[in-house]
Amino acid sequence: MARPEHFRKCWTPRLGEVASPESPLASVRRGRTEWPLMGGQVSASGNFQSCGTNADWMSALCPLLWDVPLHHLSIPGSHDTMTYCLDKKSPIAQSQSWLLQLLGKVLPCITRPIVLKWSTTQDTLTEISEWLESHPQEVVILACRDFDGLTDNLHEYLVACINNIFGDMLCPRGEVPTLNQLWTRGQQVILSYEEASVVSRHRELWPGIPYWWGDQVKPQELIHYLEHMKRCGRPGGLFVAGINLTENLTYILAHPSESLEKMTLPNLPCLRAWVREQCPGPGVRCTNIIAGDFIGADTFVSDVIRLNDKLLRC
Repeated sequence: MARPEHFRKCWTPRLGEVASPESPLASVRRGRTEWPLMGGQVSASGNFQSCGTNADWMSALCPLLWDVPLHHLSIPGSHDTMTYCLDKKSPIAQSQSWLLQLLGKVLPCITRPIVLKWSTTQDTLTEISEWLESHPQEVVILACRDFDGLTDNLHEYLVACINNIFGDMLCPRGEVPTLNQLWTRGQQVILSYEEASVVSRHRELWPGIPYWWGDQVKPQELIHYLEHMKRCGRPGGLFVAGINLTENLTYILAHPSESLEKMTLPNLPCLRAWVREQCPGPGVRCTNIIAGDFIGADTFVSDVIRLNDKLLRC
């Protein structure tokens, strides 16, 4: 949500360097990485965490599902976001709402420290890589998007960092693989990148994954949107149905002391009921990745994984 002036670190200590003001990353204006995650989530502090008893849920699936393409499985996702390379002088990006831009000008002492805290997530990709090494049959899908001001050179540097971290774990784009295919090849990461010109130069990158984002405050309206999208038909490959609620200006002004968490948690039972009604598979009304906020707060992850049992009844 902010436009950083400097990279404080080069993604991860594994790269063995810190970005100086003269380094390519020092002039990156903005970069955000969001991911639907399979087998883990990003905590509020930016640390990657396994989802308790579901940490190895893929290898625990019925073997009949190991040969089902990933876009026909039901996959739990986290809408948690990492925004990189922020400092206290970073202005709010012009692409953000006018309210946030106004707050950034009027109350920088409040907004900028909050934005700065997000930069602590910079080492999360390395944590994910290390977690995958200890869970060799689990797979994650990462989505990189919102690249305000990145030049071609900076895109190339960023991709080099990603390759440096994940290496042979990256699955080259092509037909959506099955778990068995990924396990045979030793691949554990599908990385989508919302910049078509960069994707065309790198086989290890996948095009941006569609995200059904309802932009709604009320869960009933969000569910109405998701049902409308289902009637229109699912995309052909991987895609995300987001059950994350979104604060709008009216809500913020009416609830100045509340937070996204306070708005979301009381509505989780309603959203969870919708999740349990979904069905994965190739059908036009089927779901694939279902992502939400605060996914460790209830049975969301288990509910989404359990939807795969419906494939066994077909």
